[in-house]
Amino acid sequence: MKSKILLVISCLLFALAACKNTNELPSKQEVLDKMVLTNDYLMKKWPDPGVNVITNKERPSNLWTRAVYYEGLMALYEMHPQEKYLQYAIDWAEAHKWGLRNGFETRHADNHCAGQTYIDLFNIEQDSIRIRDIKASVDSMLLTDKIDDWDWIDALQMAMPVFAKLEILTGDEAYSERMYDMYMDTKVTQGLYNHEEGLWWRDADFLPPYKEPNGEDCYWSRGNGWVVAALIRTMDILPANHKHRQEYMKTYLEMMEALLPIQREDGFWNASLHDPNNYGGKETTGTSLFVYGMAWGVNNGILSAEKYLPAITKAWNAMAKESVHENGFLGYVQGTGKEPKDGQPVTYTSKPDFEDYGLGCFLLCGSEVYKLCK
Repeated sequence: MKSKILLVISCLLFALAACKNTNELPSKQEVLDKMVLTNDYLMKKWPDPGVNVITNKERPSNLWTRAVYYEGLMALYEMHPQEKYLQYAIDWAEAHKWGLRNGFETRHADNHCAGQTYIDLFNIEQDSIRIRDIKASVDSMLLTDKIDDWDWIDALQMAMPVFAKLEILTGDEAYSERMYDMYMDTKVTQGLYNHEEGLWWRDADFLPPYKEPNGEDCYWSRGNGWVVAALIRTMDILPANHKHRQEYMKTYLEMMEALLPIQREDGFWNASLHDPNNYGGKETTGTSLFVYGMAWGVNNGILSAEKYLPAITKAWNAMAKESVHENGFLGYVQGTGKEPKDGQPVTYTSKPDFEDYGLGCFLLCGSEVYKLCK
């Protein structure tokens, strides 16, 4: 009898300890360890960062999926400056001669995403070749009056930080003015933002009367995550007194309010934000981007730690425990697409068509969570 009582007490203590760990942020070292582990996995898998990526077809590795990874790598390098990280980014850029997919004539936001890292690397070593093509591409856009290029919300994350970085480099406000005009075209003219719900439709295909199976509007998790990343990265780059900051901040705060109550009990967010039964389940990329935004807000004194820290903690601990494999592979990553049904099934062991952008999202998230930890 005594042994049974001791067993019950031991089980209760173990459960309490597990609950405590779930409700507390890990140490900085533990966050860094997860980031290093997952990043090492990708670097080992792709020892030559310039080699083409082959899935359903062959693509150059300066495509948007790899460019998002390098956003995360540069965030990791900033907090953990290892020479191998910097060299890996430089080798990638040099393999593409600091160029853009489809050439510098491109207007496509996905092709501009690589420019975020090119500009970061230029800031480390100011060799003009590093920004030659990305600047030429954006400059050519400024010569026209066309502002409706960003007709899907992912584009905001891919391109807005590029325009903001170019303004800081040159001091020319034309970059942020055009960025603002294009952003407002996406938000208002194309009508992809629902200010009543604080969430975005991915593109015109999902505007009402399109509905999810449960009758709700379709708000795709990762798509909204891209907007969160676009807003905070842009606000981080531009000065605090920038004249359009209030617009970006207002939308950011509305999104944070909308996202908080729809977090899953296990810490993740569903691929479909308002229909948990339409391909419901754990999903790492949207979750990473939402936590990236929430942690950034707390770190900058914009969001209440009391209100948002529990959600941040629950989500990070869930991803660290349930998404990260022992070898660094990242599970529960939805493959490329534009809506909840794409890239399914999403499981612990499922391999998305591209692994790189999921890691980029996770590293960006970790870079802000790290700042919160003791």
